Amino acid sequence: MHRIAEFKKVSFEEFAKSFTTENAREIYDNIKLPVRATQGSAGYDFFAPTDFELKPGETAKIPTGIRARIDDGWVLKIYPRSGLGFKFRLQLDNTVGIIDADYYNSDNEGHIFIKVTNCSVEGKTVSVKAGDGFAQGIFLPFGITVDDEVTDVRNGGFGSTDKK
Repeated sequence: MHRIAEFKKVSFEEFAKSFTTENAREIYDNIKLPVRATQGSAGYDFFAPTDFELKPGETAKIPTGIRARIDDGWVLKIYPRSGLGFKFRLQLDNTVGIIDADYYNSDNEGHIFIKVTNCSVEGKTVSVKAGDGFAQGIFLPFGITVDDEVTDVRNGGFGSTDKK
């Protein structure tokens, strides 16, 4: 196995920008870093920082309080937990979240947000409790073309690399 990354919390100040409730400090203090469930697991489970419920068709943008320091040449791909996808058709709004290594140094500290929608066609409501796994991340290597000469630097998240 390649040890190529490390999960950390964003600062409380960065997290609090997304949680303006009185108990933001308590929520922050209880954030669990992503972990694998078993030795053979490829995915690192991301845990909900608070309870959330989604009726069919509803969407939520979940601030995880997590950032990932990733070695160059690797990417973190985010997917819904397979059980939630299978039972409720819980889906990521961008189908697969892509966390690039250079996102870690963005102004928002590389804070990973996961936007999910309940796409149930059976009228099922998804209920996730604080501390429950709702998404999973898998680290994968990637390559670049031999003539790649990109020198631009990232600052931001969703859609930031096409804003020039």
